[in-house]
Amino acid sequence: MEMTYQGLRVQYIEQGQGPLVVLFHGWGANKELFRSLIDTLAVQYRVVAPDTPGFGQSQEPETPWSLEDYCEFSRAFIEHVSGPEDTEIILMGHSHGGRTLIRLVGSGMLRGKVVRKLVLIDSAGIVHEKTPQQLRRIKRYKRGKRFLSLPPVKALFPHALERLQSKSGSADYRAASPVMRQSMVKVVNEDVREYLPRIEAETLLVWGDQDQDTPLSDGQLMEQLIPGSGLAVLAGAGHFSFLDRQYQFLAVMRSFLGIPS
Repeated sequence: MEMTYQGLRVQYIEQGQGPLVVLFHGWGANKELFRSLIDTLAVQYRVVAPDTPGFGQSQEPETPWSLEDYCEFSRAFIEHVSGPEDTEIILMGHSHGGRTLIRLVGSGMLRGKVVRKLVLIDSAGIVHEKTPQQLRRIKRYKRGKRFLSLPPVKALFPHALERLQSKSGSADYRAASPVMRQSMVKVVNEDVREYLPRIEAETLLVWGDQDQDTPLSDGQLMEQLIPGSGLAVLAGAGHFSFLDRQYQFLAVMRSFLGIPS
């Protein structure tokens, strides 16, 4: 299915009938990774999952987006797929999708909607202090970028800066387009912990104990800060815990949402 947001074509999946559940994927991912989860939830719920602009089959924004922009999109998308009967909804987000939902729900942007349940899967949103090694690496990169951006150097080596950027940062950063790289820099530097105590929805945190991108300690901190929340840890799972331990993850979802096995 398709909607248009600020001139961008946004593709999404809709499946099942019943109370509304909306799923938001992580950075560099897409809605298709939720296929098994969608099939499981659609037994009892109407499940909707978009490709966020810039990912999957949805169009890329023309200018870099901030976290607030992603929140505005998410709010608009939820309103688009909601019917008059959907006064209470369930939201789920993985990684960047979780970070967006933390700010969206914690800031009260969803006017007229009650988030009955919230599921945050290996969620991003906690910004850590840089290690000395990371600071040195960033300093070297910035120094190289300044040098390669000089007009004479650009004229002699027109692709050198692009090659430097392609070798720097995370795999997601290297794989992204210039616009999405700038968006990523904006997003990952925003800490959302101030919104955690404001979340009133019944919240379940699901984490892989081997997650190297958003470590388990982030999930433990979120459990402390979100009132009444609970943390389910999947042993041996990494950042994509819902795929690494799919059977266990789906069992947790069935229990949390009251879906028969």
